[in-house]
Amino acid sequence: MPTRRGIAVGTAGVVLLVAGLVAGYRELVALGAVAVLALLVALLWAGWPPRLVVRRGVDPDRVTRGDDCRATVDLRSTARWRAQTLSAVEYLSTGGTVPVPTVRLRAGAHTTTGYVLPTERRGVLDVGPLEVSRQDPLGLVAATRRYGGTTRLWVHPRSHRLSRVPVGAARSLDGVVDAVQYGSITFHALREYVPGDDLRHVHWRTSARVGELMVREHVDTSLPRIVVLVDDRASAHTAASFEETAEAAASVLLAALRAELTAELHLASGRSVAGGSGGDGPGRARPYLDLLAELTTSADASLPRAVRTLRQRHRGDTLVLLTGADAVADLDSVGLLRDVYPTVVVGVLGGTGTGADGPSGRSLPGVITLTARTAEEFAGRWDGVSTW
Repeated sequence: MPTRRGIAVGTAGVVLLVAGLVAGYRELVALGAVAVLALLVALLWAGWPPRLVVRRGVDPDRVTRGDDCRATVDLRSTARWRAQTLSAVEYLSTGGTVPVPTVRLRAGAHTTTGYVLPTERRGVLDVGPLEVSRQDPLGLVAATRRYGGTTRLWVHPRSHRLSRVPVGAARSLDGVVDAVQYGSITFHALREYVPGDDLRHVHWRTSARVGELMVREHVDTSLPRIVVLVDDRASAHTAASFEETAEAAASVLLAALRAELTAELHLASGRSVAGGSGGDGPGRARPYLDLLAELTTSADASLPRAVRTLRQRHRGDTLVLLTGADAVADLDSVGLLRDVYPTVVVGVLGGTGTGADGPSGRSLPGVITLTARTAEEFAGRWDGVSTW
């Protein structure tokens, strides 16, 4: 596309060319012809598409907010005879761009360049495509083309270490959760048979129908399970309290995994992650942190609906509700969960950090309420609870 300079040169060339022909001045005709020819050459120069193969990598593809993350772009020229000088930017799904260092590629050569990605905000960032710009030496025409697809980066919320978590069940003397009760093993799902499975668990009727061995998978429903419910209603939060809520949820979930508890994450809008337990490795915590990275406020989320869903779960769990200070008036329904969950904790983020009952007071009967301005302050109040 012609730049402002190109439009001015082209317009002036046409005017001079016409004026020269009408007035019979060869000099004006020559000057106008040179200007128009310069614009045409610039169109060919800049309009000739760069011949490139672009590959992009992001390392690591999951980071905690504020950590370093670098993208690497491999550029390979497929041109046969001419060198290419490339000026490019990477598009981001947030609407911004990241400049890529200018490179010069000989025909058939390849090079690798990199740049730092912004990780100051929690969320999911799609990086790409790469937009390559070309401009003629006179600056008359500039052309841009996009190469490559997109690469996704998950920016997880920060977390604050919690010293302990409520288990909602007794522990053995060696510190390991020990709450197995007779008859607590229940059917969970059917899956394909793998060598080593007990043949007594084969579901023959389903196996005959699908044509391959299917076995029943069972789970122990008595194992302590900590359920984290994040109130993602738009009406419950300010922008600041929502980010603090995400950090508080990450803190509780990582503490539960370190304590070898089974953890579940539920959003008031309906999405959930369940099933992880044991250890705090990145692979086990990844599904929870990914969902927290994708977390946005929802106008359709309903806290009463989420409470009704969680009331249908079996006894023996611990429930942690994390919400914003704007939702304090909507928490009456949470008290209904007290007869299902032995321990119910409500964290109110973005509040004043104090209350009539103290930092860890019980504003609802049988419910531990922790009010804090930030997730770091919430972690301190959490560890300050003497008994669950």
